[in-house]
Amino acid sequence: QLQASGGGLVQAGGSLRLSCTASGGTFSTWSMGWFRQAPGKEREFVAAIAWSGGVMYYADSVRGRFTISRDNAKDTVYLQMNSLKPEDTAVYYCAASRTVILSSLLRSQSYAYWGQGTQVTVSS
Repeated sequence: QLQASGGGLVQAGGSLRLSCTASGGTFSTWSMGWFRQAPGKEREFVAAIAWSGGVMYYADSVRGRFTISRDNAKDTVYLQMNSLKPEDTAVYYCAASRTVILSSLLRSQSYAYWGQGTQVTVSS
């Protein structure tokens, strides 16, 4: 089970940190990802981190502004979001994957479990 938190309302240029805590499994063996879905749009990849923490992927739209990290001792993955823009407004979902092909972490089909989502709203 994945529980996402940390969303909220922030002004453009501000920051938020999302957290996603896992329960019921061996978190350190799962690669983790963040996706987002804006109203009327498809769910899109945001960032992913391999189970080891040594490989990260970012969407071009967030690279340099967002940072994904994980703390296996706390069974938690984080998404630090800086320099937020109104176009970052969406529901953000965390997800867990057992794929051995790390490049496939960019695809939602690679994830077996999903959190409930947390709303991020960036005002202009």
